[in-house]
Amino acid sequence: MTDHLSRLTEVFNDEEDARVCKDISEDACKVVRGNFTLILCSQFFSKLADALASAKVVLPWLMTSIGAPVFLSGLLVPIRESGSLIPQLFIGGVIRRFAQRKTFYVLGACIQALSIAGMAWVIVNLRDLTGGLAIVALLSVFSLARGLCSIASKDVLGKTIAKQKRGSLSGYAATAAGAIGMVVGFVLLFDLNMQTNLPWLLVGAAACWFISAALYQLVREFDGETEGSDNGFLHALKSLNIVKDDKEFRQFVVTRCLLMSSGLSAPYFIILAQSNQQDNHYTNLGLFIVISGLASFVSASVWGKLADNSSRCVIVITALLVTLLCLSGGVIDALGLSNNSWLVMSLFFLLSVTHQGVRLGRKTYLVNMANGNQRTRYVAVSNTIIGFLLLLLGLLSALLAQFSLTAVFAIFALSSASALCISLQMKDV
Repeated sequence: MTDHLSRLTEVFNDEEDARVCKDISEDACKVVRGNFTLILCSQFFSKLADALASAKVVLPWLMTSIGAPVFLSGLLVPIRESGSLIPQLFIGGVIRRFAQRKTFYVLGACIQALSIAGMAWVIVNLRDLTGGLAIVALLSVFSLARGLCSIASKDVLGKTIAKQKRGSLSGYAATAAGAIGMVVGFVLLFDLNMQTNLPWLLVGAAACWFISAALYQLVREFDGETEGSDNGFLHALKSLNIVKDDKEFRQFVVTRCLLMSSGLSAPYFIILAQSNQQDNHYTNLGLFIVISGLASFVSASVWGKLADNSSRCVIVITALLVTLLCLSGGVIDALGLSNNSWLVMSLFFLLSVTHQGVRLGRKTYLVNMANGNQRTRYVAVSNTIIGFLLLLLGLLSALLAQFSLTAVFAIFALSSASALCISLQMKDV
């Protein structure tokens, strides 16, 4: 099996081993090709699972289909994102005790699979407030498991894949998952029995998570650093001093905080598209899934290549694009142009393309910024800070949106513009 995986990896590898292996261990270098393909395939299935059970598009539609309160639908994105980020500062201390960490990813992926499968059961058997609360509870468990996967996968990636290939790996996976997501969206567009078949989206997502876990278990990971593995609340607070003492890391954290607007603004473009439309409810779902998949397909590998060359430049470019797109959303709402659904969907597509760049740029920058346990600490601290701020800003923007979408877009534009100014001062890693 390893031989087949190695031959497949040659399709993506265009560099000599001597160059590719210069910043990973000699043992890891010997199996880098097989590990590259295993992690690539695992990431593909995890990203496909995210597309099939998207908290930005799919879950809100499913919540509406069972009559859950709108307020609970508004909590989906903040819970999904912040729930996976906030605990990482404390989880990181536990993970650092182990020389090999891929098992934590496998465990997290399996828990995510079970949580999504539970949501499929809820969609079929529960309704109204009870069903909505059950989905929110399962999403909370899903998010905690996602945090476990996030911190473990970044460390394994840094130990097994060289800097020059990390961005490309994630880009290839997102591109392939985007292509499959487009197919799913087109199927939904022409599905005459969609309300009955929608729960199968979640069943498919659960299956993808199980497959991702199985592939990741096959990755050959070698022992890494275990120093600084003490855990607990005091250690977590002490770790926050990194933000104060490390200027380079502090600039990254502030920039990432301000760029939260790329993810938080997406649902409001969907609200704009639906505000003055009477189109078929499920047809809109199919269209938005197609748009999201197309965005990943056409842009992820490009962003990945750019991130390998300069992840800082990717952050700068995407900060500028998010600023312009949020300003455009505000103008459309202020001028009452939201009845032009194709205009709004075009902006949503561009935002989805840009968000891919934001994710790949910041992920590659963070992984390349440090080595060993310092990388694990960076990931844990930054994700915990982002988690708290994401939950706070998500709730505040949801409340403000009840009164003015224009004001929400203006705040998001100001935030991303500030990120642009700071990113120009960041060091290129």
